Amino acid sequence: MNPLHQAYGTDNLTMLTDFYELTMANGFLQNGLGNQIAYFDMFFRHIPDGGGMAIMAGVEQVVSYLRHLSFTEEDIAYLRSRRLFGEDFLAYLRDFRFTCDVWAVPEGTPIFPHEPIVTVRGPVIQAQFIETMILLAVNHQSLIATKANRIVRAAQGRAVMEFGSRRAQGYDGAVYGARAAYIGGCIGTACTLADRAFGIPALGTMAHSWVQMFDDELDAFRAYAREYPDSCTLLVDTYNTLKSGVPNAIRAFNEVLLPNGYRPKGIRIDSGDITYLSKKARRMLDDAGFPDCQICASNSLDEYIIRDMIGQGAQVDSFGVGERLITAASTPIFGGVYKLSAVERDGAILPRIKVSENVTKITNPCFKNLWRLFDRETGKAIADVLTLREESIDDTAPYEIFDPDHIWKRKTVENFRAVPLQKQLFRQGACVYDLPGIEEIRRYCAEQVDTMWDEVLRFENPHNYYVDLSQPLWDEKQRLLSEYSR
Repeated sequence: MNPLHQAYGTDNLTMLTDFYELTMANGFLQNGLGNQIAYFDMFFRHIPDGGGMAIMAGVEQVVSYLRHLSFTEEDIAYLRSRRLFGEDFLAYLRDFRFTCDVWAVPEGTPIFPHEPIVTVRGPVIQAQFIETMILLAVNHQSLIATKANRIVRAAQGRAVMEFGSRRAQGYDGAVYGARAAYIGGCIGTACTLADRAFGIPALGTMAHSWVQMFDDELDAFRAYAREYPDSCTLLVDTYNTLKSGVPNAIRAFNEVLLPNGYRPKGIRIDSGDITYLSKKARRMLDDAGFPDCQICASNSLDEYIIRDMIGQGAQVDSFGVGERLITAASTPIFGGVYKLSAVERDGAILPRIKVSENVTKITNPCFKNLWRLFDRETGKAIADVLTLREESIDDTAPYEIFDPDHIWKRKTVENFRAVPLQKQLFRQGACVYDLPGIEEIRRYCAEQVDTMWDEVLRFENPHNYYVDLSQPLWDEKQRLLSEYSR
């Protein structure tokens, strides 16, 4: 079941929009612009945490939103009560039918600043109106998927579980954050609703309160081992990890699990110097005959702490990461924006550009396509290229790319594959995209991250992955800049 339905009682989130989308829509209609065809791009300007790449996510929720886009009589009544809108506009909304074309980069794809990760073409009222939800869905989940992927890479093959539901910003943040974290590489979540809604494995064992509810720690461990003998993981830091927690866990394993033919799954350490404690606990478990008993670490972890723990020799097999993942605490904003790039008039596509003294805020005009160039020998990504939509990149011949900000930096690439990244989601308002399952998205994400060079994946001072413009697109941008400067 869609968690939106459970949370809000409906899949229709049409009114989850900035109010100015409605006032602009009314203004467009009153000025005869309602059916003017417009092109909008969603893109972002900065990679969270100063990283080398981000991960695309949230497309499935965009599709769900657009499929249910319609105004109810309750919506119409509310808008009438605001006394800002005439009956002609309310009648337009009552008969509203979504007819736009929509393209997006698939979920799980590494993405970079200034790339059109979503493109919308359609009547300006519609194309403008859907801005809020596109940004909301893609910004949030791309942020969490990016953070999760950083944490998973820091763990160097050790399992990472998303444990952040109780610290998420709202219940939808918990559910969709869990989904994004799974796309980014986490093996599961503590959020039960995310398992029910998306099939993401729900994981978990016990809280400290379980141990405290019994007369002593050993009784608590014995009881848990009796209830869950084939998945027994014990939380060992309620009182004293090394003096009581681990010894009592070992005793419960010996007294309850082994006589019944079971092996322990693990122990979890949630406080203290986990690197030191894990080393000591590992030796104790090995000496007791439980080398297969895994050690899980939790407690305000992130990619930097995990990286340091592993570098210091922590004997940890898996990590439960909560608040700093589900909130992307170090950089809690993705910063995607939605900007007009072109309009149609008399059958011609006329480019539009936003000019700013802040160079990073100057937009790339025109109806565009986004390509990724892959080296045929290594399979690694070389660069991305934005072109005019009608352009194609011939990967059977050498192709020159250049830095759009420093055009003297040029390179001719050969023996490469040119792959267009955007997929069409909607054609004239009808969904034409087969949504992949969550497992397929997760596998695809891992495969695509593997196409990035290690230098791009560095946490500090990553290599700048180039997003170039084709010569015709660059020329058109310069023409517009020159025109507006006059």
